[in-house]
Amino acid sequence: MSNSAKMSARQRIEALVDANSFVEIGGLVTKRNTDFNMQEKSVPADGVITGYGVIDSDLVYVYSQDVSAMNGSIGEMHAKKIARLYEMAVKAGAPVIGLIDCAGVRIQEAVDALAGFGEIYISKVRASGVIPQINAILGSCGGGVAISSLLSDFTFMDSQNGKLFVNSPNAIEGNSVEKCDTAEAAFQAEAGNVDFVCDGEAEVLAQIRSLIQILPANFDDFAGKDTEDDMNRVIPGFEGMVSDPAAALTQIADGNVFMETKKEYAKEMVTGFMTLNGGTVGAVANAGDGVLTTAGCKKAEKFVYFCDAFGIPVVTLTNAKSYASSMEEEKTIGQAVADLTCAFASADVPKVNVITGEAFGSAYVAMNSKHIGADLVLALEGAKVGVMDAKVAAQIMYEDEVSKEKDTSAALEQKAKEFDEMQCNVNIAAKRGYVDNVIEGAQIRKQLIYAMQMFGMR
Repeated sequence: MSNSAKMSARQRIEALVDANSFVEIGGLVTKRNTDFNMQEKSVPADGVITGYGVIDSDLVYVYSQDVSAMNGSIGEMHAKKIARLYEMAVKAGAPVIGLIDCAGVRIQEAVDALAGFGEIYISKVRASGVIPQINAILGSCGGGVAISSLLSDFTFMDSQNGKLFVNSPNAIEGNSVEKCDTAEAAFQAEAGNVDFVCDGEAEVLAQIRSLIQILPANFDDFAGKDTEDDMNRVIPGFEGMVSDPAAALTQIADGNVFMETKKEYAKEMVTGFMTLNGGTVGAVANAGDGVLTTAGCKKAEKFVYFCDAFGIPVVTLTNAKSYASSMEEEKTIGQAVADLTCAFASADVPKVNVITGEAFGSAYVAMNSKHIGADLVLALEGAKVGVMDAKVAAQIMYEDEVSKEKDTSAALEQKAKEFDEMQCNVNIAAKRGYVDNVIEGAQIRKQLIYAMQMFGMR
C-alpha cells in the first residue's frame, strides 16, 4: 500500500488496535431522520464505526468515520454514538481515539445534526483532564468537525490526504487553494493546530500506537513502559547539544526516543514526551537564542497543563534571557508569560529544571525556576543566572564611569567581566539555594533519573 492510499474506516481500526481485539458497539444504529427522502438512503452504522480494543494490551475506545456512508457526515445518531462511546471511556478510564474522515454536518438533518455537534463537544469537554483524547485527520475535517478535533489533547494528520479547516481555502477573501492551501497539514502544523504530521495513514496509526504506549490511560494511572536502557548511561559532549533541545532530549531519553509535539509551531519552544528509566516525562525546552515569544509560551502552557492533569512529571531545559520585542509581541507577550508562569506555579507534579545556558531576568523566573515552585533545579557547569546579561548591566550601571575612560570599549568589557563574576556565575545562585546542584553535562540522564526516583517514579 502506498503512503497516499486510503483505507476504509474498518481497515483503519484494524491497523490501529491489536489483532482481533476490536469489539464494535452500535453497529446496527442508523439514521432516524426521514426528511428529504432520507428513508430511502442506506447509511450503515450512521457513518461511524464505534467500539473498543487494545493497543499493546492497553484498553482504548475508537471511532472511525466511514466516508462511504453519506461521506461520513455527522447526523443525530452518528453523534449520539460518539457521545455514548465517550461516556463508556470515561467510566472505564481509557483513552478515546477518533479517526476523522468527514464531510461535515449532515445538512438533511438540520438542527438535529447541530445538536449532535453539541453532544460531541460537551462529551469532549467533560472528558478533558480525565482521559487522553487523540484525533487523527485522515481525510476531510472542516467547519464544526475541526472544532471537535481541536478539543482533543493531541491531533495527528496525514500529510497526503488530511484536510483541516474552519473555512475552506477558497472561502477566505482574497485566497484560493492555488494561492495557499490553508487546509493542508504543513499550514495547520505551522499554525499550531496539529501535533504530529505523518506521511500516510499507516504512519499516523503507528505513531498513535507509540503515543498510547507512553501516556497514562487516565488521570490516575501510571505512565510509562519497560526499557532496557542503562540508567547510568553518560552522554559525552552534552553541552554542545543544548542549542538543539530536541536533539539533546533525544539523547537523554530511554532508547533515544523523544516524541516532539507541535514540532512546526513556535520552534523557539520545544515540547514533547520521553521515558526515563521507564517512566513517562514531559519536557519543555527553550530553543534558539533564548527569547520567549507569545506563541512559544502558549505552546508550553498547554503542554504543562496536560502533564499536570495526568500526573506526568515535567523536566525543563532553560536557556531564557529575554522577551520577543516587536509591536505585535508587545500586545500579547505579557499575558502569555503570565499564563505560562501560572501553569508552572500551579502544577502539582514533580518539576525539575535544568539550566543549560543563560538564565536572565523574569524570563528565567517564568521558565520553571525555583522561585515559582520547581522542586529541583540543576545547572550545567558554565551556566549563567542573573538579573540580565553582564554587558547590558555594565552599560546601565557604569555608563558615566566608562564614558570618562580613553578606551571605552575596554573599560566596558572589564566592568562586564566583573559584573559577570560577581552576579551571573551559577555558583552564586547555588550558594543562595536557587540552584540545587551544578552538574557535568555527561551526567544529566543519570541525574534526572535520580530526581524522578526521589519523587517516587519507578
